[in-house]
Amino acid sequence: MIYEPAEDSWLLEKEVRKFSKGKKVLDIGTGSGIQAEAAKESKAKSIVAADIDKETIAYLKKKGIRTLRSDLFSKVKGKFDLIIFNPPYLPRDSREDRESERITSGGKSGDEIIIKFLNQARNHLEKKGMILTVLSSLTPKERIDQVIREIRYEKEIIAEQKIFMEKLEVWKITLKASI
Repeated sequence: MIYEPAEDSWLLEKEVRKFSKGKKVLDIGTGSGIQAEAAKESKAKSIVAADIDKETIAYLKKKGIRTLRSDLFSKVKGKFDLIIFNPPYLPRDSREDRESERITSGGKSGDEIIIKFLNQARNHLEKKGMILTVLSSLTPKERIDQVIREIRYEKEIIAEQKIFMEKLEVWKITLKASI
């Protein structure tokens, strides 16, 4: 099942367009490829779109986007200036079917996949690189913030949008400068 772009995708896409020019870009969990395409249109130096879903990979290959079938960073090699991640960030809902849950649920609490991503991303982020990700006000952020501190990342909320009963935020995450 390919994730169809929605408000979170469009909010993140605006920021990707601002930051991707001339960068080596990795789009993790690419879904429809909206972020990879935005980076391409914004003249990124190179782009790799990674996803666990075979249908997604086949779809993006037809569009001429370099793809990689990977569970987060499991098959990713190298370092990137910009890593994009529009994660599944909602808490698990027992009423949701399994296929839909895979693209919306970030785990039992909603933060598990994001935490796993952050722990793995450091090994693939250039020293002066950045991560752009989107989160919801429905995502618990306490453990995410703790991981950000432990890994020595810095975060900045660079865009917000209120929709229905939640607020979406785009986070820019960078490595802390050495003292």
